[in-house]
Amino acid sequence: MIPQRVDEQPAAQETTQQTAQQPSTGHADAYDRLPSNREISRELRRARKERAKVERGEVRRFTKRSRRRKIAWFSAAGVVVALVLGVALTAFSPLMALRTIDVTGTSRLDVSAVKKALSDQLGKPLPLVDQGAIRGDLAAFPLIRSYSVESHPPNTIVVRIVERQPIGVLQSGNTFTLVDAAKVSIATAQARQDGYPLITASGAAAERDAKSGFAAAAEVLGALPADLLARVDTISATTADDVSFTLRDSGAKVVWGSAEDSDLKAADLSALLKSASNASTFDVSSPHSVTTG
Repeated sequence: MIPQRVDEQPAAQETTQQTAQQPSTGHADAYDRLPSNREISRELRRARKERAKVERGEVRRFTKRSRRRKIAWFSAAGVVVALVLGVALTAFSPLMALRTIDVTGTSRLDVSAVKKALSDQLGKPLPLVDQGAIRGDLAAFPLIRSYSVESHPPNTIVVRIVERQPIGVLQSGNTFTLVDAAKVSIATAQARQDGYPLITASGAAAERDAKSGFAAAAEVLGALPADLLARVDTISATTADDVSFTLRDSGAKVVWGSAEDSDLKAADLSALLKSASNASTFDVSSPHSVTTG
């Protein structure tokens, strides 16, 4: 028998056709997944909108932070300005006007005279008190060596005065002038002032001539202990190296020399006055090598 193969060819053809059609179907699916121009445009518009939205949010956040900083800065500045204005209005108001002038540190000065000299400052606000005018007013008092002014709100200033301290008397004819270490006149009289040595020394004060006889005599008087100073009757010096003085109670002469080592010389003299009280001359110009006569 001859086999029947009539039906096999159509089947093969169908299979071949199906196999041939499969690649065509795959390419069609791939092309279907690509976006169209309209879709691309729509996505671009959406992306731009999202970006713009994000940018607007960033701008709002930055602007908000900046606005907060400005508000804080202006608030602080406003507080400072308000404080300054408040202080200024208070300081320059009649409530702060000068009504009381206190003067301290005086023993020889007439306090009422000092207050009267400064009375032109009364009624001024404390910040407007004229320091230059005060300096000029106090310059009229030779007893004042230095001073300071303190404000005590609301209505008071305190003038603290350091007076000149007299060290001795200068004689010119029948006039006796009490002076300090700067050779500034403190008081004059027709009779010698008690309790102060008579100074016979050449030259100016130390501020003008540190090597003058007067400068050396003033330095020695300032270095003497109180008990010795009270016994000095007269002191003389023609140069800075030949200071000498006489004692009030005995008339004895003390050869001092220069003003150097005055502390040692004072100790030597105190010892000699005890051990050789009857001597008429005490030479302490060379410390620890003293002589009497």
